[in-house]
Amino acid sequence: HVFPAAQLHGPLSPIDPQCQSCAHIPARVLEAVPGTDCKLVSHLLSDVIPPGACNLLNSSTVYANNEVNLAEVDIYGFDYDYTLALYSNALHSMIYNTARDFLIEHFKYPEGIRKYDYIPNFAVRGLHYDIQKGLLMKIDAFHYIEPGTVYRGMSPVPDEEVLQLYGGTYHVPLQQDSGFYGKGPKVKQFMDIFSIPEMTLLAATNDFFITSGIEYDPVHLFKDVSEAIGMVHLKGYMYKWVMKDLDKFIQRGEETAAVLHRLVSQGKKLFLITNSPFSFVDKGMTHMVGKEWRDFFDVVIVQADKPHFFTDCIKPFRRLDGNGDLRWEKINSLDKGQIYKQGNLFDFLRLSGWRGSRVLYFGDHLYSDLADLMLRHGWRTAAIVPELEQETKVVSTKRYALSLTWLQALTGLMERLQTHRDPASKVVFEEWHNEREELMVMTKNLFNPQFGSLFRTCHNPTYFSRRLCRFSDVYMASLSCLLNYDLSYTFYPRRTPLQHEAPLWMDQLCTGCMKTPFLEEMSHIR
Repeated sequence: HVFPAAQLHGPLSPIDPQCQSCAHIPARVLEAVPGTDCKLVSHLLSDVIPPGACNLLNSSTVYANNEVNLAEVDIYGFDYDYTLALYSNALHSMIYNTARDFLIEHFKYPEGIRKYDYIPNFAVRGLHYDIQKGLLMKIDAFHYIEPGTVYRGMSPVPDEEVLQLYGGTYHVPLQQDSGFYGKGPKVKQFMDIFSIPEMTLLAATNDFFITSGIEYDPVHLFKDVSEAIGMVHLKGYMYKWVMKDLDKFIQRGEETAAVLHRLVSQGKKLFLITNSPFSFVDKGMTHMVGKEWRDFFDVVIVQADKPHFFTDCIKPFRRLDGNGDLRWEKINSLDKGQIYKQGNLFDFLRLSGWRGSRVLYFGDHLYSDLADLMLRHGWRTAAIVPELEQETKVVSTKRYALSLTWLQALTGLMERLQTHRDPASKVVFEEWHNEREELMVMTKNLFNPQFGSLFRTCHNPTYFSRRLCRFSDVYMASLSCLLNYDLSYTFYPRRTPLQHEAPLWMDQLCTGCMKTPFLEEMSHIR
């Protein structure tokens, strides 16, 4: 036992709010050892942190779910939005504000909704939305709702009420949950980065009707908000905003240019498949790479209509001329320097001959970009997850390491103590249980006060995280992470121990350390 049970009874020791050691330790940990200086407790807690734990996680690491040898990859494919082009958060507030105005002006929603401004850090990607109940929530890999992460409007729903709403369980049945592409009959999963403004608008609109005492149908509200968000994209507002101020909205363009230069210089073939229109892609790529950006790509396909591009074999390819106008001749080959529209993957594979693990495709949407390519066609897939940058910063803090270590230690103590049935042990167990609940909330709040980490609940991976592992061979914060590795590098997934195994090698405790030094290509960029 880290702290003997006998020491957990007695007067609580005072906590010094000015003490830097106290600032990194949960209050109840400091209270656990009566009469002990808080700095000593901090030292004791630090001693139980596993020796292999690393607080120097590097957000520029490429993380491997599956073994990938880049020497075997000849062809690199890319999505455009949030893959080649990363956007600033300013875009989210503009999408939110415009869709909110559509609700009021086009759908005739009450003017009072306009008072709800965009909240940048309210939602995280990968959340589920119960369409009929109007609830936004986080679900883990086993289809269980994480307690404390259910919101009706802008207000949390008590755990007791959640249990009542779902028949005495936190479990969401498979038949109600999201389908293969995240769109179930009753529950939708929000998987792309553009969905963050939509989740916030759903919460704000629900909140207005609830606080105003106005009866409404949550199903119709969901459809109206979805349509309002869709109008922002269909009417081209987002494209106009970005093209009008490329410096404001597009980030790390020079890093994208460096990646493309490096791949082409080493003889790799490149292609682009995006749902965005050519004029928008051309403007952005010219800004990031230069007027001759098309010289980098062997095939360029716009307005592809993914995920249908990967699953249907209906739409033929059409070529665009130099002015972006549609040509109607039959496409018998995919030629470099040309721009193609629509099409389908089956014709793409037939005309290009690019198949199997020779191809590595990068995208940000796990369903629309990656799932079919991995499961049906055997391509290698790479997920772009910009949130990794912030999440690794949190995981690297001393506060997180201490809180998580104490949480794990406390869980181990509870596991042992539960076999003792005497009254004193039961009292201590209940105290530890309450303390553990506080620690779980504390670690969750370090990421996001409402929904916690994108990647995990307390113990389990999130539904998003499980999908990330299932549909991507590797994942990274941005395309520029590739610049840290030689193109003959092999990414090896860490052999993390299963529940019935013991860690036998230090790498199993330290899965995110960046052991490959930055290559010269990054030195002038970073």
